Amino acid sequence: MIGRLPWRRDPSRRSGWSAIDRQRIAALSRRSQQVVILAGTTGLLVGLMVAGFETVTHAALEQVLNLPLALRAAFPGLGLLVATGCLRLAGRGTTPGSSDEYIRAFHRRRGLGLRLRDVPLRMLAAVATLGSGGSLGYEGPSIYAGAALGSSLQRRLHRFFAADDAKVLMVAGAAAGVSAIFKAPVTGLVFALEVPFQNDLARRMLLPAAISSAASYVVFAAIAGTAPILPIGGQPPFNLVDLGGAAAIGLASGVLARLYILVMARAKRLSTRGHIPLRVAGSGAVIAATVVLGTLLSKENLVLGPGYHALRWSLDPKHAILAIVALGTLRVAGNAAVIAGGGTGGLFVPLVIQGALVGRCVGGVFDSGNASLFPVVGMAAFLGAGYRVPLAGVVFIAEFTGRPGFVVPGLIAAVMAQLVMGRSSLSPYQTSGPVGHLERRLLLPVADLVSSDALSVAPDATVDELFSQHLAGSRQQAVAVVQDGIYLGIASVEDLNGVERAQWAQTRVADIMRTDVPVATHDWILRDAVVAMEEAGTDRIAVCNDGRYVGVITAGDLVRLDDILDRESDR
Repeated sequence: MIGRLPWRRDPSRRSGWSAIDRQRIAALSRRSQQVVILAGTTGLLVGLMVAGFETVTHAALEQVLNLPLALRAAFPGLGLLVATGCLRLAGRGTTPGSSDEYIRAFHRRRGLGLRLRDVPLRMLAAVATLGSGGSLGYEGPSIYAGAALGSSLQRRLHRFFAADDAKVLMVAGAAAGVSAIFKAPVTGLVFALEVPFQNDLARRMLLPAAISSAASYVVFAAIAGTAPILPIGGQPPFNLVDLGGAAAIGLASGVLARLYILVMARAKRLSTRGHIPLRVAGSGAVIAATVVLGTLLSKENLVLGPGYHALRWSLDPKHAILAIVALGTLRVAGNAAVIAGGGTGGLFVPLVIQGALVGRCVGGVFDSGNASLFPVVGMAAFLGAGYRVPLAGVVFIAEFTGRPGFVVPGLIAAVMAQLVMGRSSLSPYQTSGPVGHLERRLLLPVADLVSSDALSVAPDATVDELFSQHLAGSRQQAVAVVQDGIYLGIASVEDLNGVERAQWAQTRVADIMRTDVPVATHDWILRDAVVAMEEAGTDRIAVCNDGRYVGVITAGDLVRLDDILDRESDR
């Protein structure tokens, strides 16, 4: 009778698992182990890459800082010129963005969008920008290089990954880049998972990103050492005055971070407009002015470079609050000028520097026994507000300064800063959380939808020709006005109402065209185009690249969601 029991006939049923189930679990386990190994390998490679980048860039910057003042002021402009040349050689549409490119690639439904072949020229552009004294951080190029390396490895070894894990190594590579450059493995992990969203985390990537971040840190630390980049004094515990000051710093950081985001957004738009030589020359002139003014302020190099020296200078209590405010203003102007000039670098460290300066200023109002407390708290608040990464900001101050006891006031400040941020962020590609199909399409670049074959009209054409050949003839409501490849404006059917029919043959298109319609650039996303059309009251806007006309986007294009999906799926 015992031999007839079901579990005697099929032993696998005793545990509720069939033989097929066991095979699937075993295959999943092997795949998970393989993914972890590949993530660790990614971290090792990224650590080596970042160590080389940091060594070369730091050596170049040290040489620049030892030059006479006139040459120090001029070198950043030359660096921008070299960086622009490198990016243009990298290929059409290559932008100086780094963290933004990682976030944008993260949200693409198909294809990672980061090409390993772009990394060498991008890194050369970063060395030219930062090594010549550009006041951005090293972490941006490190994130891009790590994410691009991870993307490339995963494309080549796609058989080891499930369909839902299409971006695992990209996230792992980005985490490794932050981990190495700051010698902060937990910060690298949290930032890479937190920065794609404003109110969520990329949770499924946790284990591979953690392994990659740790491996990258080990490699970089073996070369550069393990000492914190900015050792800070002071010890907990904290009193109510300290915690109240932390809350005040959080609110101030949130307000100022929103202003900083507006300035940087304007600088990013300027980086895609006008003639390149003029734009670079203008940016170089602004940077030179900030270098001279910074030297007059302190007799030291406080404006050039990522800003660690400026941070140490600001912590000295003998420096007046007004001097701290002046330093912060000069560094913001320098950051914006580098970005507007097309430089390549990160904004992570500039946010940290601004936060420390805010903390130093607010700290002058409070009588705290920990002189370094408020600047450290400001770092967490400003960084968390700028990139909407409060957890990364809090973890960063613990690893960056070697003082984990400052986490509690840092957390209070980070939370207070988030309360005043709304939807503001340094990256236009961030979303509040995992997005649906419609929201994902609005994150696509305008280049995916631009009509490059759209008709255009010359400014010296007559209104009669405009109507017969372009509007009525092609059944268009409006047409772009272009001369020698340069966009000038938009001429529409409505603009004809102000001209009598008898005057059409004598009136030029240039006399009636609209010049107040927004112009999209190749780094816009479709959401930007929708907002611009709505605010301008038009059904189309032109797209330009470095001032040259590329095509138009119309309201009709934006509602063709099936076509957009097909374009995205082909990536």
